[in-house]
Order: sequence, then structure tokens, then C-alpha cells
Amino acid sequence: MRGDAVIVDRWRRLSLRARLTVLNALALAVAALVPLAIALGLISARTEDRIIEELRGIARQVAGELRQGYAPRPVPSELVDVQVVDARGQVVTASAGLAGRPPMTTVRPSRPDVPERLHLCDPPITAGECLHVVALAVDVPGEVRVTGGGTVPGGRWVVYTGTRRRHYPPPYAEVLVTATLLTVALNGWLTYRVIGRVLRPVRVIRSELAEITTTDLGRRVTVPESHGEIEQLALTVNRTLDLLEGLVEQQRRFASDASHDLRSPLTAIRAQVEEGLLAPEETDWVATARAILGSVDRLQALVTDLLLVATLEAGGAGSRDLVDLAELVRAELGRRPREPRVRTRLEPGVVVIGDLQRLTRVLANLLDNAERHAKSTITVTVRREPDAAVLEVLDDGPGIPPEHREVVFQRFTRLDTARSRDAGGTGLGLAIARQIAESHGGTLTIEDSLSGARFVLRLPYPENGDEEASPPPRTARG
Repeated sequence: MRGDAVIVDRWRRLSLRARLTVLNALALAVAALVPLAIALGLISARTEDRIIEELRGIARQVAGELRQGYAPRPVPSELVDVQVVDARGQVVTASAGLAGRPPMTTVRPSRPDVPERLHLCDPPITAGECLHVVALAVDVPGEVRVTGGGTVPGGRWVVYTGTRRRHYPPPYAEVLVTATLLTVALNGWLTYRVIGRVLRPVRVIRSELAEITTTDLGRRVTVPESHGEIEQLALTVNRTLDLLEGLVEQQRRFASDASHDLRSPLTAIRAQVEEGLLAPEETDWVATARAILGSVDRLQALVTDLLLVATLEAGGAGSRDLVDLAELVRAELGRRPREPRVRTRLEPGVVVIGDLQRLTRVLANLLDNAERHAKSTITVTVRREPDAAVLEVLDDGPGIPPEHREVVFQRFTRLDTARSRDAGGTGLGLAIARQIAESHGGTLTIEDSLSGARFVLRLPYPENGDEEASPPPRTARG
């Protein structure tokens, strides 16, 4: 197991180029060598069958001569060895390659005139090479005249024919296997080079991207003219860099604006304290404390909003409550003074699932914004639409030009109009409201109206069978 883990670890450390080359070479080797091995096996089997058939023919030829009563020295082929062994187990005659040697084997066929195949690898007959042998028993009548004079009694004699010819693998097998391996090696080298050329733009993109992310986000990677996946990769990287640059710039502006807004109340507090210390006997410390308390309230509100922004950006999950939007509006309005006048158009039974406290914060921010800019009246509407529950806050103030309707949702936005945040607030209220709406799967937009600004919050309805939501706590209704 440990060895397998080491192999897997080493494999994972290889580059993509090396792994693709190895896999391609292995695939080609399997695709080439397996059919080659099968073909060589078939060729070898057919060759062996032909050789065995040849040995059988030679054995039958010699057996026919023995039946005629004489045993000539058999030299039918210089590639075939022949031995004739009599009924006593003595070698009567043999081919030149086996002259003077003992019988090839002691194995004798059980039936006459039926050739049997033998595979012999025993010295000294084989001399280090295995022999394919055919043994043929033949019943010899009377006496047999041996070449050179003399006769030998008949009986059941055995003719052995064998060959040392290589038939497996064929003689050209080494050449074919070597050529195949060289082809695989050449293909691996070419694959390595081709993959290197293909991945060269990727290496360039990686190198440029590493340099861009550490030095200058304004640069972009080079887009190759390949019109393929690499080009799409480069374009995607550049779009990601555009987004990243925008986010970084947004974070810089946010940090700059936040530090400025935090510094303003602190500066005011410091100036009031220093002014009082210059003439402590003449300072109205109660009035100074009230002024400082106003700055502290603004500072506290700003810090609270910044903490909420950080929580929302971190993706902190809120509670899942069944929230009746009409009841939510009544509870919030019950905590507020009636200036300016608020008119309501609340359709009952419009229920959504979400975090009650955060949805209350959305409504509070929209009402705060409307109160700062309304001339006399604010209208809050809750209604049901086919695809979403709608909460709408409309004021009769100066309104927001269409070109600024998205800008006001940015953090610390300053508009050069009557609807600027100089009238109060932290500059984060609308941005927080939209972020909460989006975290609930909804939208917060500004839509057309006859007068004033019309903020429209749309939230999805609960899905059927949603059992995770729970009723909001009673204390939240106020």
C-alpha cells in the first residue's frame, strides 16, 4: 500500500505535459503491441502446425521403409533429426545430427501408426535447445536389414523425428517488436514536443498573470490568435482581472470613504473638547456634551453599518423566519414618529421567508431615506405580484434622476443634487438594504413615479414544503 501511495504521489507531481505524454505512449504501446502479440502468436501457431505436419510426414516415410524390411540412414532434411529405435530400445539408425547418441527419449507411443507430439528439453540430446518431436510406433515384421550390413529382429519399433527450428517467436518478431517500441518512443517524443508547443501560451498566461497580480492589476495577459480554448482562457482571465481590478478599486474607495467618515465625527469631538479646555470656566459643558453625544451617535451608527457590511460580505447566514410584510411595516411604523405623514396600503397575507431583523433593517433604511427627503408624505405599500412579494416605499421629495438610480446604491455615494446624504445618515443605508435583499434572493430597485423616489423591494415567495422556516419571535413585532 505504501508503495502504491508513493507511485500515486510521484504521478501527481508530474507536469500535465509529462502525464499526457506518458498516457499517450502507454495507449499507443498497448494499441500496437497487443495486436502484434496476437498476430505473432497466430503466425507461430500456424508455423508450428506446419512443422509438426512435416515431422509426421517424415516419420511415416521412414516407417514405410521399415515395413519393407530395411532401415536406411535417414537424412531427409538437414533441419530435421531422425532416430529409429528397435523393440529392444537400441538406436538402429539416426540422422547425422544424432549419430552416436542415445535415444531422444524413453517415451514410446502406446498405439502403432498414431503419431504423438512430444516437447523435449532434456540434455544431452537437445544440447541446450528444446525439440519438438513426433514419435511414431510401427510394427515391423520379420527382420530388418540395416544399412552397412546385418539384420535386426523386428517387433514394435519407434521412429522419432524432431527439429530445432525456431518457430516461436518467429525470427522476425524481434525486429517487429523493436520497430514498434521505437515508433512508440518517437511518438512519445513528438507528443511531448507538440504538447509543449500547445501549452506554451498557457505558460505565458500563467507567468503574466503571476506578474500582474503582484505588480499591476491594470495590465492584461496576451491573447493568442488561436481561436480556440486557449484564446477563450485568456479572454476569461482578462475579464476576471477586470472584475478583480474593479473590486480592488471599490475596496480602496470604500476604505478611503470609511476612514474619512470615521474621521469626521472624531475630528468634531476633538475640536469641541479642545475648545472647551481652552476656556473651561466659560464653556457650557452640558451643551458641549450634547454636541459630543451627537457626534458619538453618528460614529456609532457608522461603525454599526460597517460591521453589518462586513457580516453580509462574509456570507453570514441569517435566520429563516416566516415574515408577514404587512405586520413588518406596522411594527416598524409603530416605533417611529409620525412626521412626515405616512400612508400605508398593506395587502394582508403577503408572507416571505427571511431574517426578520435584516428585513426590518431594509425597511428602516428605506424609511430613513424617505424621511430625509420627503416634503410631507411617505407612502408604504405591500402587495402581491405573480412572481414576488413587493414592499414599496415612495416619498414626495425631489426624486432621483434615472442615470443616478444605480449610483445611490453604492457605498458612501454623494450626489450633486438635493438628494445628497448631507441631510444625515451614514452613506451605507441603501447599499446595505440592497445587499440584504440580494442575500434573500430578491431585488431592490428604484422605479419610475409621478413625484419623488420610489424604492421597490421584491422577495420570492416560500417554496412548497419548506419546513425549515419558523415564525418570528413575538418580541420582534414591537
